[in-house]
Amino acid sequence: MAIHLPNRQLFIDGEWRETVLKKRIPVINPATEQIIGDIPAATAEDVEIAVEAAKKAFSRNKGKDWSSASGAYRAKYLRAIAAKITERKSELGKLEAIDSGKPLDEALWDMDDVAGCFEYYADLAEGLDTKQKAPVSLPMETFKSFVLKEPLGVVALITPWNYPLLLATWKVAPALAAGCTAILKPSELASVTCLELGEVCREVGLPPGVLNILTGLGTEAGAPLASHPHVDKVAFTGSTATGSRIMASAAQMVKPVSMELGGKSPIIVFEDVDLDKAAEWTLFGCFWTNGQICSATSRLLVHESIASEFLDRLVKWTKKIKISDPFEEGCRLGPLVSGEQYDKILKFIATAKSEGATILSGGDRPKHLNKGFFVEPTIIIDVTTSMQIWREEVFGPVLCVKTFSTEDEAIDLANDTHYGLGAAVISNDPERCDRVAKAFRTGIVWINCSQPCFCQAPWGGIKRSGFGRELGEWGLENYLSVKQVTQYISEEPWGWYKPPSKL
Repeated sequence: MAIHLPNRQLFIDGEWRETVLKKRIPVINPATEQIIGDIPAATAEDVEIAVEAAKKAFSRNKGKDWSSASGAYRAKYLRAIAAKITERKSELGKLEAIDSGKPLDEALWDMDDVAGCFEYYADLAEGLDTKQKAPVSLPMETFKSFVLKEPLGVVALITPWNYPLLLATWKVAPALAAGCTAILKPSELASVTCLELGEVCREVGLPPGVLNILTGLGTEAGAPLASHPHVDKVAFTGSTATGSRIMASAAQMVKPVSMELGGKSPIIVFEDVDLDKAAEWTLFGCFWTNGQICSATSRLLVHESIASEFLDRLVKWTKKIKISDPFEEGCRLGPLVSGEQYDKILKFIATAKSEGATILSGGDRPKHLNKGFFVEPTIIIDVTTSMQIWREEVFGPVLCVKTFSTEDEAIDLANDTHYGLGAAVISNDPERCDRVAKAFRTGIVWINCSQPCFCQAPWGGIKRSGFGRELGEWGLENYLSVKQVTQYISEEPWGWYKPPSKL
């Protein structure tokens, strides 16, 4: 299938602009390993221009053009963007699949979610108007007080490659709804659809400078953006190591940040489950999006009484997963995003074997695919809690397994991690599910499922998985500051100081 990649520049101040240094980065189709186009490589010089554009857009016409306009005004643009995304769904889905390697069916589903997220935050933008001047109850009748919610300012949005346009939208939509102006910096490994968002914004007439899009390397574009003195907040999704560096940089200017970082999430399967239902959710929780999910439930804890039968069922389900080019009908596992990721995942698997674990299923390149960054869905058993495969985030289609005998043991094993993004429990006992859900030390819990995500519900973690919440009303609050306004309403003087003598 011939997919044409648009030849885009940087999107700055409402128009396409060539990078100052005229640098570009090749785009590689991970299913074929062939170069299929290129994207601009922004540097600090381009960051300077984009931040200035966003700064001017925030204050243009004393904010009346965007930042202090009504939420209803901004909502019209968000709805127009949603409509354009829906109109271009097929094209955008194909671009996402060829750029990132995710199955086309998944990429098209992502586009529906992108449009839905813009629509949702359009509604919340309108709701902001009714929440302004919310009264504060005070104990003194001589004062009245209310609260204003105002946009934080210019925000830097740095996003990953596993859900390129969707995770960008999780930040862009609430930031714009709040009245911020933004610079989006997507991952250089999958930026094509994020650049197309620039064209969508141009087509709907989004005011210049409200959203600017810089593609390029993290060291050359992301770092100078995060540390720029005129950026008022950084919202980041990516690795814990990079998040830590961004926090250190932001700390120099006491700049707020929100972080959605790595994970090593558990899924507990108790003995009272329907084995096939539990098997499918276990696979979906780890192999969806080619296993490249920060919240992947990649540590399976299965009750010892059903372990043998459940693992047998799990392997049979795994063998039915269609591994192919993302554009083949029925594809359920595509290639990893890059050659570097491919090598990294195979090294994780090799290390697990060298440490004494057993590869129950998968563990190599699929025999029918000679090209592309494909790795079989892999199940690893005989794992100890000290092994790298149990403790470190893999970010690929690799599931490691341990058994347990009691509920308390399962919870202890689940929580024994530096991370705290998601966790899942599968059981037909509602009271047990409630107990386990409360006991998990995570920001997200799934009961009898794994990975469903809705833009109405909060998303984020604890511990080294980050802090702050995206999506829902919590996502909007990320980009708002709260201003208290208190007025003295008595006709009487305050009376604290003795007045001067009257002449």
